[in-house]
Amino acid sequence: MKNKKFWIGVALWISTGTGYAQKIVPELTLSYDITVESNSQKPQMANMFNGATTTVYIKNSSHRTESINSLGTSTVIFDGKTRSAVVLKEYGAQKLLVRMTPQNWVESNLKYQDIVFTKGTENKRISGYTCTKYTGKMKDNTEFTVYSTTEIGVENKDYNTQFKNAGGLVLEYSFTINDMKITNTASRVIEGTINPSKFDIPKTGFREMTYEESKTNK
Repeated sequence: MKNKKFWIGVALWISTGTGYAQKIVPELTLSYDITVESNSQKPQMANMFNGATTTVYIKNSSHRTESINSLGTSTVIFDGKTRSAVVLKEYGAQKLLVRMTPQNWVESNLKYQDIVFTKGTENKRISGYTCTKYTGKMKDNTEFTVYSTTEIGVENKDYNTQFKNAGGLVLEYSFTINDMKITNTASRVIEGTINPSKFDIPKTGFREMTYEESKTNK
């Protein structure tokens, strides 16, 4: 009798919407549109980001992030098996390829360690998913806002170190640089197989340098 009551309770819990199984997918494409709000008297920087896009391809333990703005394209390809990465920068005639070891990758993401996320009460729909507002606070006290959903998720929890503990899959995030508020909002969330060629590393056409060299050439 006790077991019967238990399973009736579970059925009611699920039927009322209090409990549900999150949909976890191995491959997902996220496309973000970027908008900028600024009161600056020098709008050049805002114009550079306004209308820019970021696309993230998540395939099992690997991911590729492409950021495109008026100056050019920056791409990060992370290999989940080797824990290494390659950064491609294409700005005009300049094409650079930076190789990162697993140690380099960890070092480049140190600023995102120990981010504390505080859940808010505000919800909104983004690309068909209900998202909840969270405020993230970094070690240097910098704050930013995200909206994440628990209705869909990916097996790869490392596709974005900054959002690893942001309560779910982040479909919108905004931060402020000087007097500019930059907001990235997911315009498309696409399930389905991603062509493995997305993770191929160019063999020609780029000037190669190490991570250490790239830091001195900024």
